[in-house]
Amino acid sequence: MDKLTVYIIEDDPMVLEVNKGFLQRLDGFKLVGEAAEGKPAIEDIHKLQPDLILLDMYLPDMSGLELLRELRLENISSDVIMITAARDAVTIREALRFGAVDYLVKPFRFERFQEALQKFSKNYWKFNTIDKLKQEDIDLWIGSAEKISALPKGLNEFTLEQIFVGLKNEEHPLTAEQLAQKVGMARVTVRKYLDFLSVNGEVHIELQYGNIGRPTRYYSIK
Repeated sequence: MDKLTVYIIEDDPMVLEVNKGFLQRLDGFKLVGEAAEGKPAIEDIHKLQPDLILLDMYLPDMSGLELLRELRLENISSDVIMITAARDAVTIREALRFGAVDYLVKPFRFERFQEALQKFSKNYWKFNTIDKLKQEDIDLWIGSAEKISALPKGLNEFTLEQIFVGLKNEEHPLTAEQLAQKVGMARVTVRKYLDFLSVNGEVHIELQYGNIGRPTRYYSIK
């Protein structure tokens, strides 16, 4: 599966390097460009058409909101995650109105960055590989609390997304044990989440029978 392309717009060199380092730690993403100002960034984005833009609010030549507004007026389809120190309600509301899919307030930990990009990746592939969505798919995209509350007791959304993305990045079906080794979790934990995803129609289970014993379960994204 192809990697999602990412463009970073950040004028602070230190923060830029941190964000690039975080991105390199994640599978399934590829940095295709960076800029410290808005106008050259817009020119690059027209050429590169990245899947995702990580956008700072405070830029030397324009605000992040102005840049986001211009991208939408020009029908640029790239999704945007805001990464900024701006935390006032008006700014956050405007960013969401113009289509930002997440909003990270500096400083933030790697885990929050990882959560934002993994959620984006899961929804991106879902929206680009199937024609019709279930209500729970839509709820997950818009951040509905009902999606989380619908999880059985003992399951949590973040672990669910880690396992889903881990399986999505594989070209071939895996057993629960194989996936557990890749995501760094216990096999019994991964098996529990995979079975939940299977019941919800997001994961396919293929049984392979050997000469003796129970069949082996292989999991893949539908």
